[in-house]
Amino acid sequence: MLHKTRGLVLTFIRYKESSIIVKVFTEAFGLKSYVVNGVRHQSKGKTGGSKMALYQPLTLLDLVVYNQDSRQLHRISEARLAYPFTSIPFDVRKSTICLLLTETLAKTLTEEKEEAGLFDFLYESLVELDQQSRQVENFHLLFLLRLARLMGFGAESAGEIAGQLGMAGYLFDHDRLSGPLDRLCQTDTYTSPLALDRAGRAGLLDALLQYYALHFENFGELKSLAVLREL
Repeated sequence: MLHKTRGLVLTFIRYKESSIIVKVFTEAFGLKSYVVNGVRHQSKGKTGGSKMALYQPLTLLDLVVYNQDSRQLHRISEARLAYPFTSIPFDVRKSTICLLLTETLAKTLTEEKEEAGLFDFLYESLVELDQQSRQVENFHLLFLLRLARLMGFGAESAGEIAGQLGMAGYLFDHDRLSGPLDRLCQTDTYTSPLALDRAGRAGLLDALLQYYALHFENFGELKSLAVLREL
């Protein structure tokens, strides 16, 4: 049966000679895997773009899909851009932040079920990042804190995070990080005016990723971390 749903592309792998298997977090069905045939060697169409562009990480799509609960791999009948990014691909700060978002979501979105409110949060967050013209440096920190709340392990204060990290044997620099982290925990928007130097931002990111590792087995170290530390 065909269903309409919005989707957020997470990752894809090559499949056979010219196809891919793409993981998509859908609004209607949660995380699903789809086989997309013949896209890797496809010539450009009338609009001058390849269909592979639709399946790059974090692309927001309107989809018509076949869904059958008994199957692990599904098919896409129709796919088109739901929101074309206008700044993310051309802004090194935003595109670097998106690397971290992609890796984090790939490690944490594991349920093949609809999660109320989560898709809307992800969709609206990416649109806001694309449209935001200033104060993007702390976006990923605020995103991680807000995502944790939606996933059920959110923290209300730096003390709560530091306490859990301490019990697990992680070090937390209270003098340097507690104040800024408290302010971020109390911020509900992505335009926090909190001024952080590179070392402070890197320290907060390390703490938040360690916090995620407490709640997700095999979370591991993110490949994008070294690049983000330069922001």
